[in-house]
Amino acid sequence: MLDWNGYREQLGGAMGEIAQLNPDLMKGHDILAASATAARALDAKTRELIAIAVAVTTRCDGCIAFHVKGAKDAGASKEEIAEALTVAVALNAGAALVYSARALDALKSSE
Repeated sequence: MLDWNGYREQLGGAMGEIAQLNPDLMKGHDILAASATAARALDAKTRELIAIAVAVTTRCDGCIAFHVKGAKDAGASKEEIAEALTVAVALNAGAALVYSARALDALKSSE
C-alpha cells in the first residue's frame, strides 16, 4: 500500500507547483474547500466522514490521504470511519444496480 504521510507531503508540493502555474485555479479550489469546511449544521468529524466516503466512491487517493487524517484529527474512531466506508460501498453497489437497469434499457432500444 502507500506511505500515506509521505504521499500527503508529495501532494502538498505538487499543489504548490500547480498554484504557481495557475493561481486562479487554486484560489477557486480554496474557495470551494473553505465553503465545505465552514461549520454550519455539521461538525468537522461528520464532514470528514462524508469526505472519506466521497473520496472512496470517486477513487481519489489524495482525498483519502487528507480526509482520513482530517477525520482522525477531528476525533473520528476507526469504527466510525469503517461505517462511513460501509456507506460508500453500499452506494457504489446501488449505483451499479441502477446503471445495470440503464444498460438493460439501452439494450431494449437497440432491438
